[in-house]
Amino acid sequence: MGVGLIGAGFAAAQHAQAYRGVRGVRVNLVAVCSRDVDRAEAFARKHGFGRAYGDYRQALAHPDVDLVDVCVPNSLHRQVVVEAALAGKDVICEKPLTAFCGEGLDDLVGMTTPRQEMLRVALDNAREMRQAAERAGVRLMYAENWVYAPPIQKALNLACAGGGAILDIRAEESHSGSHSPFSKRWKYAGGGALIRLGSHPIGAALYLKRAEAAFHERPAPHPVSVTAEVGQLTQSAAFRRRADPYLVQDWQDVEDWSLAVVTFSDGTKATILATDVALGGIQNRVDVYMSNARIACHINPNSTVLAYAPDAATFESEYIAEKISTKAGWSFASPDEEWMQGYPQEVQNFVECAAFNMAPLSDAGLGEDVVRVIYSAYVAAERGARVEIG
Repeated sequence: MGVGLIGAGFAAAQHAQAYRGVRGVRVNLVAVCSRDVDRAEAFARKHGFGRAYGDYRQALAHPDVDLVDVCVPNSLHRQVVVEAALAGKDVICEKPLTAFCGEGLDDLVGMTTPRQEMLRVALDNAREMRQAAERAGVRLMYAENWVYAPPIQKALNLACAGGGAILDIRAEESHSGSHSPFSKRWKYAGGGALIRLGSHPIGAALYLKRAEAAFHERPAPHPVSVTAEVGQLTQSAAFRRRADPYLVQDWQDVEDWSLAVVTFSDGTKATILATDVALGGIQNRVDVYMSNARIACHINPNSTVLAYAPDAATFESEYIAEKISTKAGWSFASPDEEWMQGYPQEVQNFVECAAFNMAPLSDAGLGEDVVRVIYSAYVAAERGARVEIG
C-alpha cells in the first residue's frame, strides 16, 4: 500500500509514526508534500519517505501512491481531497472534514460573515468531497482518532454488553491554546475552539450513538437540534486586568471558549465543551451516562503513570504529556500518548480498508455530520436560540 502524505506538520508527524507500526499490510511511504520543500525533505529523512515534493499534485500523479493522507490546514481540505479522489486514490482526511474559510472574502471573515452562510458553504464542501469519492469509486476516510481511542472503544463494548440506553454524553477537549498561526484566524481554521477542539468530542458522541444502535440493530439516532454559546475569554475585562502569560491570547476573529448541547432524534443529549483556556495539560474526556451504568473515559490525562518532582528540571529531557506548562509537582506521564488517543489504531484500520476493500469505522458520513453539528452550533450561538439541524 503506497502512501502519499500531504502536509509535514504536527498531524502529519503523528500519522507518519503510525504507518511504521501497521501490521498485516506492507506499507510503502512513497512521498511527503509541503509548500516548503526543505521542510518536506527534512520530514522525509526523519520518517522514511522516499520522495519529498513542493506540490501535492506530484504525489497524486505518482503511480505508486494508492492512499493519499491529507494533513493540511482546514482551508485546503476540500480542494486536496477532491483532486485526490479524481486521481483515483483512496483518501484519508484529517479532522474536521471541511470548514467555511471565507475564500475570496476579507481577512477577518469570522467577524463579517453570517453563520447561516457558513453552514451552507461548509455543507456544500462536505457534500462535494463525499460525492467526488463516490463518483470515483474510492474511499474517503475521516481521521477522527477518538473513534479509535482504546477508552472510547472499551466504553462502547461496556455499553453494548450492559444493554442499557445511552441517555447523556458529556465530552470535552480543552487546553491552553494552539500556537499555530493557522488557528488564530477563521480564514484558515474555519472557526475557533468549537471546530478545532470540539470536532473530537462531537465525533466521539455521534459515533457512540451510531455504534450503540448498530449493535442493537436499531436505526441510528441523528442530531436534530443544538444550542450553543461561544466567547473570547482572553479578551474579557477579567482576563485583561491580569493578562497572565500562561494562555494563548492572540486570537483574531475566532472564539477561545465554546459549549454546545446536542439533542438526538431519540430524545437523548450530548454536551460538548471545547476551550483554549484550560491550564494543566490537555483534557480529553468522555462521560457516558446510561440507564443502568456510568462510564468515564479519561483519554488525557490518565493515571497510568504518575510522577513527582520538586524541580521542573528533574524531568527536563523526558516527554511527559501534551501541553503541560511545568514538569514540577505531580505529573500524569503518558507512556504512549498516541496509542491512548487512537492514532495507530486509526491508521491500521484505514490501511486495511484500502487494502482489503472494507468500510472504515470513521467514514465521510461521520465527518459530514460533525460539520453539520458544528456550524449549526455557530448559528445557534449567533442567534441565542435553539437551532434545528437539517
